[in-house]
Amino acid sequence: MMFAIPFPSISPDLFSFEVGGFTLALRWYGLAYIAGLTIAWALAVHFAKQATLWPDARVPMTPAQVEDIMTWMVLGVILGGRLGFVLIYEPTYYLSNPLEILKVWRGGMAFHGGFLGVVIAAWIYAWRHKLPLASTADLVAITVPPGLFLGRIANFINAELWGRPTDVPWGVIFPGELAQACATAAGPCVRHPSQLYEAALEGGVLFIVLIWLAVRRGAFHRPWLITGTFIAGYGASRIFVEAFRQADPQYITPTNPVGHVIQLGDFGLTMGQLLSVPMLLVGFVIMAYALRR
Repeated sequence: MMFAIPFPSISPDLFSFEVGGFTLALRWYGLAYIAGLTIAWALAVHFAKQATLWPDARVPMTPAQVEDIMTWMVLGVILGGRLGFVLIYEPTYYLSNPLEILKVWRGGMAFHGGFLGVVIAAWIYAWRHKLPLASTADLVAITVPPGLFLGRIANFINAELWGRPTDVPWGVIFPGELAQACATAAGPCVRHPSQLYEAALEGGVLFIVLIWLAVRRGAFHRPWLITGTFIAGYGASRIFVEAFRQADPQYITPTNPVGHVIQLGDFGLTMGQLLSVPMLLVGFVIMAYALRR
């Protein structure tokens, strides 16, 4: 190993203090959620005021309704993300220890579950308030990538969800026994900073594409186009990055070191890819439908 980047000395806690024997802390991951939702709200209010961007110059909702739907989004993210993790990744453990499901501060959130939670929450809100479902979905979709970007940066700061061993010059030496499981006498374990890859694609590139479509190409005038592009774009980004990301430990065995849950000849799919392939396909179908209208 000739090149490697030591993991930066960053505490997972932005600050912490003790009160009555209890330690209270604000973690970067929690701050990412707060900042991501704040940015999403600001973007939604901005686009909700631009009548010319929407079909028939009619905005899908008022700024007050934007605030309401953001509350629903928070519930969708938290409930969907937590239940998704429980049911997809650790069902046996949590069914045996149901009270552990409530301890979200210990970690354990799944994007695909959170995504489904947001879809359900947005649909219910739009139905209850008689809002145009397609435009509501487009407005929500364009606000999501900044939160994904901040969340992946927080994953990196927490030194979690790291990548597979590598010899690329930008590889990172992550701390912790599990991260160092591939270390040898020749040197420490160097891994892909896959969290940063995901931040760049899911949060950066995808956001630029959606903004370009909305502002420069009038995509809001083709209902569902922004939504379909987001779904397909996230699916494609996740499928790609999974090739560099360490698989979930429960799927790794001596005979399956890369953690494939489905083997297809010489190729295979990780759980993240298996869940993202339907997103890619559904996203393309939605995009085709929007473009043909």
